[in-house]
Amino acid sequence: MSQIEFYDTRTRTRRAFVPIHPGRVGLYSCGPTVYGPPHIGNLRSRLFSDLLKRFLLSEGLAVTHVINITDVGHLVSDADEGEDKIEAAARKTGKTAEQIAAHYTQVWRDDGAAVNCLPPEHNPKATEHIPEQIELARKLEAGGYLYRIADGLYFDTSRFPRYAELAHLDLAGQSEGARIGVTEGKRNPADFAVWKFAEAGVQRLQEWDSPWGRGFPGWHLECSAMAVRYLGPHFDIHTGGIDLASVHHTNEVAQSECGYGVHPWVELWMHNEFLDMGSEKMSKSKGNVRTLADLVAKGIDPLAFRYFFLQAHYRQQQSFSDEAIQSAATGYRRLQGVARELGVSSDPKSLAPLSANEAAAAEPHRERFRAALADDLNAPKAMAVVWEVARTDALPKAVRRELLRGFDRVLGLRLGEERPMGAGDEWGQDPRIDGMLEARQAAKQARDFAEADRIRDALKAEGVEIVDTPSGARWRRGKPK
Repeated sequence: MSQIEFYDTRTRTRRAFVPIHPGRVGLYSCGPTVYGPPHIGNLRSRLFSDLLKRFLLSEGLAVTHVINITDVGHLVSDADEGEDKIEAAARKTGKTAEQIAAHYTQVWRDDGAAVNCLPPEHNPKATEHIPEQIELARKLEAGGYLYRIADGLYFDTSRFPRYAELAHLDLAGQSEGARIGVTEGKRNPADFAVWKFAEAGVQRLQEWDSPWGRGFPGWHLECSAMAVRYLGPHFDIHTGGIDLASVHHTNEVAQSECGYGVHPWVELWMHNEFLDMGSEKMSKSKGNVRTLADLVAKGIDPLAFRYFFLQAHYRQQQSFSDEAIQSAATGYRRLQGVARELGVSSDPKSLAPLSANEAAAAEPHRERFRAALADDLNAPKAMAVVWEVARTDALPKAVRRELLRGFDRVLGLRLGEERPMGAGDEWGQDPRIDGMLEARQAAKQARDFAEADRIRDALKAEGVEIVDTPSGARWRRGKPK
């Protein structure tokens, strides 16, 4: 059996993955800043960590997954400048910060459920872990890593020689303010806020007392404090979008390794690439986001977006367009049709165990599927195995059914489940085709499966997709094969 290898951002190498604690994995993923609806680029990050978790679970490992909720401290500029994003949203809408955060947290959770992401074991909110954040800041202050200027406490990056290591930053070659802006009084351009002071005369919705006065935590502090709270000071994997590596995750490493006295804080850093929308980067502030709700409004099954995600490697930019998602929806629908025809079900009681010969026939395909995901989570390669099994006539149906059922525990596509029809889908009505379906059903009842398959293949050649539903077989037109 091939060893598991993942690409590590910090070392820029593929590394064999061996859990720190045998049989257990600590996994932390940066979650949403809940001031607006999550877009499909955010959802790609969620799907990536979910696929990673499902694969680790399939390896028999116990996974503790933590995804944070940023409901305070993330300013409109990553440079520790400007208004808090949630405060700004509250001011614009007339709602409280808590109302804004609660609403968009629920949207994020609903979107995750719609694309069949497993819930994290812990989903902590920054506002509910202020004491832990203050305690980390106290440790950093005691170690001499912080200094005070007019607007807050800042981390002195010159005190941490490994600061540039994670993102391989060229700090010397950066111009003043090129990466995280200019704040008057900062000793170094890369220095970042750990605790921000409340401004005199400014009414904020979210402030707390601290040893340094009234204020609120910097954006980076929460992830360090909450990751250690739930996973300990040294854990296995930290994930997030590639845009987080150079600022947010770099700052997390600095304050965590200095505050908790560990190195490395995280064994393996895994980052996913962006969705390529064919223009500028999606941004809530620019108002050019596409959400899962937008796709659903156009008749796209949420799980078709999950299928779309699986068509590209997580470390490659993935081009998104209306044509691409429609194509993915068609592919997903066809795979579902095969799964239903084979009788794939998530209920383990619904299937008889494979015979020894059937199990032996299944094993090479199962191992190739596993090897694809052990190869830095190569989802496209795994999907090629899925489609090979779905299409082949060389394997008994029981073997194909069991393989697809096992694959789906990792892929999360809910194969075999009847899904809502997409936009433009209509059940077909034609006396000739309806008669052929009746003949196919009669052949199946007579256990003449060769005749049933012949009818199915004849209709498939005409571009007719058969969908077996609880109320009987239905059909719709696709493209001739």
